[in-house]
Amino acid sequence: MATGDAVLDSLEELDDFSDSGSDYEATMKATKRRKQAVSGPQPPKRPRRKAALRVTSSPSSSPIPSPPEPALQQQHSQGTRRQASPRPVNEGIQGISAEDIYNAVCSGKSAMVTVVDEWLDSYKRSREAGLLVLINFIVQSCGCKGVVSREMFDSMQNAEIISTLTKEFNEDSVNYPLCTPGPQLKRFKAGLCEFARVLARSCRNSLIYDEYLFPSLLAMLTGLSDSQVRAFRHTSTLLAMKLMTGLVEVALIVSVQLQTTQRRYDMENSKREHDRASDRLEELQANISVLRENREEVLSMMNGTFRGVFVHRYRDRLPEIRAACIEELGMWLKMDPEDFLNDGCLKYLGWTLHDKQSPVRLQCVRALQGLYKEKEFIGRLELFTSRFKERMLSMVLDKDPDVAVEVVNLLLLIQQRTEESLREEDCGHVYPLVYASHRGLASAAGLFLYNKLKGLITSDNQENDKRDNADFFQILISFYIQSEFHEHGAYLVDSLWGVAGSELRDWETMTALLLQDTGLMYEEEGALIELMMCTIRQAAQATPPVGRTHGKKILSMKDKKTQEQDRSRITTHFIPLLPQLLAKYSADAGKVSLLLKGPLYFDLEMYTSAPRLEKHLDQLLGQICGIVTKHTELRVLEACALLASTLCSDCYTFSSRAHLAFSQLLDGLTECFSTYLSDLLQGTTDDDDVYSAATALKRIAALSSAKDPTGWKLFDSYLELLQNRLESRELDKELMVSALKCAAFHLMWAKVNADNSTPTEAELKCLKKEVRLFCRVCQTCLSLNQTEIRDQAFELLCDLLLLYSTSSARSEAALQMLVHLPSDSLRSEMAAFLMDYVFSDTEDAELNVEDEEEMKITLLQKKRNQLAGYCKLVIYGVLDLSAATDIFKHYSKYFKDFGDIIKETVSKSKLISPVQSAKTVCLSLQQLFSEMLTEDHSRQDLGEIRDLAKRLAMSFGVDLHRIRKPLVALHMDGIRFAFRGPQEGEEQHPNVPFLEILSEFSFKLLKQDRALLAAFLKSECPSAALSWPSVRLYLRSLEARSSSKPREQEEEGDAASSNDTPVAKRKKTTVQGSVSSTLRGSWLDSSSIHSRLHTPALTSTVQKQPAKQPASRKHRATESDMGSSFTEPESEDEFSSGSHMRKVKPTKRRQLSSNQTAPTLDQRDLNSHLTLLSLIEADNEDREEPEIEDYGSDTDNESVYTLPSTRHTSASVLDELFD
Repeated sequence: MATGDAVLDSLEELDDFSDSGSDYEATMKATKRRKQAVSGPQPPKRPRRKAALRVTSSPSSSPIPSPPEPALQQQHSQGTRRQASPRPVNEGIQGISAEDIYNAVCSGKSAMVTVVDEWLDSYKRSREAGLLVLINFIVQSCGCKGVVSREMFDSMQNAEIISTLTKEFNEDSVNYPLCTPGPQLKRFKAGLCEFARVLARSCRNSLIYDEYLFPSLLAMLTGLSDSQVRAFRHTSTLLAMKLMTGLVEVALIVSVQLQTTQRRYDMENSKREHDRASDRLEELQANISVLRENREEVLSMMNGTFRGVFVHRYRDRLPEIRAACIEELGMWLKMDPEDFLNDGCLKYLGWTLHDKQSPVRLQCVRALQGLYKEKEFIGRLELFTSRFKERMLSMVLDKDPDVAVEVVNLLLLIQQRTEESLREEDCGHVYPLVYASHRGLASAAGLFLYNKLKGLITSDNQENDKRDNADFFQILISFYIQSEFHEHGAYLVDSLWGVAGSELRDWETMTALLLQDTGLMYEEEGALIELMMCTIRQAAQATPPVGRTHGKKILSMKDKKTQEQDRSRITTHFIPLLPQLLAKYSADAGKVSLLLKGPLYFDLEMYTSAPRLEKHLDQLLGQICGIVTKHTELRVLEACALLASTLCSDCYTFSSRAHLAFSQLLDGLTECFSTYLSDLLQGTTDDDDVYSAATALKRIAALSSAKDPTGWKLFDSYLELLQNRLESRELDKELMVSALKCAAFHLMWAKVNADNSTPTEAELKCLKKEVRLFCRVCQTCLSLNQTEIRDQAFELLCDLLLLYSTSSARSEAALQMLVHLPSDSLRSEMAAFLMDYVFSDTEDAELNVEDEEEMKITLLQKKRNQLAGYCKLVIYGVLDLSAATDIFKHYSKYFKDFGDIIKETVSKSKLISPVQSAKTVCLSLQQLFSEMLTEDHSRQDLGEIRDLAKRLAMSFGVDLHRIRKPLVALHMDGIRFAFRGPQEGEEQHPNVPFLEILSEFSFKLLKQDRALLAAFLKSECPSAALSWPSVRLYLRSLEARSSSKPREQEEEGDAASSNDTPVAKRKKTTVQGSVSSTLRGSWLDSSSIHSRLHTPALTSTVQKQPAKQPASRKHRATESDMGSSFTEPESEDEFSSGSHMRKVKPTKRRQLSSNQTAPTLDQRDLNSHLTLLSLIEADNEDREEPEIEDYGSDTDNESVYTLPSTRHTSASVLDELFD
């Protein structure tokens, strides 16, 4: 296609327009049509329609026309009246109506080609009537009830028609068809777009060149797109963009025809003179002239639509309009690169990358993807790539994950299609996203990483897949080590699983690399073992890791079959090799603890499927026992215990062999401990003996969690050792902690055995005595200065008291004897522990070094475990609800660390006893208030207690009738406390300010309860107290109110009476920067408690604060210019709100219509004007237009994907406690 004829190559230099005509009409080129021989006289052609508003171009090089001067705009809006056609129209001819077309589009079931053909038939019978039907269809599609009559059509300009329709717009139709929620929106939008596409395609051979239909239609759409009514603007812009796409298709067809005809003409003309066919040459020349005229006319309409609609609406305030413009621009760039693929059009995509709304950015990125997929376009995109590459790289952290996913796919296309366009530091923006919590984004980043890694593999022999896989693992290991996100291997594997599944399932290559003597460094071996275990888990479970599951996905039959095949492959391959790997790495605690997880994903029944595999089972059991005797690290012993518990399960036929092996191991360990016991009790042991005894106990404790140790009868020995050490004050940490665990596990297994059998009364008495003695030992340990011993004793106490509680013995009456309730001294000791070591910042203050961030997380996890254990004692009735006051009063102060646990406890306590729970809430506030009075009375402390009360009030829910009784009880307790008699040495009524705290609960009261409580208050307080500020404030909170005011005004107005009652406004609490964000979990998940708390995500995204707006130059704006989306507010109510919009009161309107039975013309005009004001958007402020240079920094909110540590975290505290 000749570039000299391209209309959009000159977008940088616009010609000056005359004062008459619209953007659209001014750019239309006058073309002479070839006269067609027809019979009969032809009627004179109808003048072209004028748009509603004219825009004169700026002499600058910018392709975006500047707004017109007000004087010129007023002159344009007057215009000249359209001349009525002298040709009479046959009104008797009945064709398709606007209603028929609208119903067909809405239904989505009609064949659009039939609808368009039927309309074309009516248009051919009468152009004016057909066009009027089409215009009314557009008006109806906008949701407007008005109709363009024939008189309006003949005598009014477009601007006048649009103004009339705006006044007739029905206020009730705020939800116009294109914004109607639900499936109807998709159906209508698809039908409308299909109608526009079929219309353009059906008219492309003839009617598009009749100089009437499309010029008139596009002029009307241009005028509507400039309207201030959102429905008009949105619908007309969408139709104009779709028709523009149809015109681009027509232009391409005409260009191809022109090139073909020109080629034929040149061939014919190149012949010798006597061989030429002159008539053939004349015919081809005439065809060329016609095709050139057609092309010029189509390009003229394209130019008018682009300048009249797109240039203004791509920056409309409504994101749907901006998205529609950008979507179609991407189509034009790809379909007609000769005319559109230039810097003048590409810059609109670059600017829109900074749009505030994610749907617009998403369409922009998708449009760019379509361009970068075409190799022939890469050369033309070089300047765009270099200019906007930084912006695209920053968008991988877009706050909308869908946009970020598409941006990563776009960067992958740029990397594949261009040479050296993305440097290694540029790729570094994408690599960390493989650890993101959003699975789609992580998978896209995994695809990007996989292509980068495969590009580094240079294999001469492409058939050697094993060699390639070995190289792949070498590069992947290097990436994993250098990424420094350790313990996130499961997320890396999950990100690569979809694209590199065949490589990651090559366990043969992995084990070969591990078993060979040379090849991998020490750190590389550890990384490969971790990745190998992650691939085994991913294949065997077929589920993503924690934090990437969105809902419960049900595996398809194909996925289940693949899972079974993978599990069978894993078992067959690793059964003979796992003992070898354990033997090689048995001395390395980190590697062996990972390898011991492997059998948990095996199909263990295969051990008995063949006799030759049984020897591998014996080898595995031998290796496990050897590892237990070699290691003392807790993670290794726990991994061995978990595997031992699995192998000893009764569901496997080989469980007896596993029981025998671990029983022999326990025999050796107990014999070792017994050898040192007498010396330990006599105090004659040295440090080595104490260490040996402690390690033996540590191993026994680990195995006791998997195997019943009661047969060895060692509880008396443990208890005697603990009592001896406490009396002598020789507190060896390892020895004491291990002895406490062994004794506790003995009592837990004894309770399990009692539940599963029928023990004698003597055995039950003996067991209860053992429980009582052990609880005393643990109570003594709570006051020790040894942190590890103290913490272990508290956690074991919580477990045992719960296990031997009343609720655990309800099933068997015989077991009631085993119920052990804590003594008063133990209750107070546990409450003191909570205050001193959980709700305390002393240990946190000692860990302020950045390197100790992991220690802070571990410490917080330990505190959460302890608080969860104590809360379960309250919920299960071991402790009274009043014990929860020590928890509730810290709800606000420690909300970031323990808010989820305390909130769950509050909600569970309401299920136990709603009234008692409410009284407990009140009691906790009373305790805080009393503490405030004893220390130092200040308004700031009172404000903090009020904040706590406000937070606790929100926990009561929204069903006011259900919470009526508890709230009344809470208020009565609070009133009694406020007017309680003074103690010795106290002033008169010191607790009266407590009523201010109590007022935070008043908004939940019903009206009748308010009056009851007001009467109760007056009966409790002296008459003089009614004038006290706190009492007046509380009474005002009990009054029915229709308005609220902030607390500052409320407190300032205590001295003056007011009818406005203060309302506790709930503040949204944003928790940031807390290490507890990675530890929140469903701490009550168990078989008997169903917590609604979500499992914590191990990877998260933290949104940054909005970046500072870039500087941008101002330009003048008119009412028709809807302004730039980059500087406007992100949301608006187009019909009813605005900063300068007049408010139309319905009462006025009702009086106007009811008082005047026959309204005059002026009154009707007033009503129409008021309606118009409520429809039109207020747009009186100056708009700002962004410049391309201003977008060096990000202007939209983005999210940074942080990767918190997952060390030693657990999804369920209860699982961890009873593991």
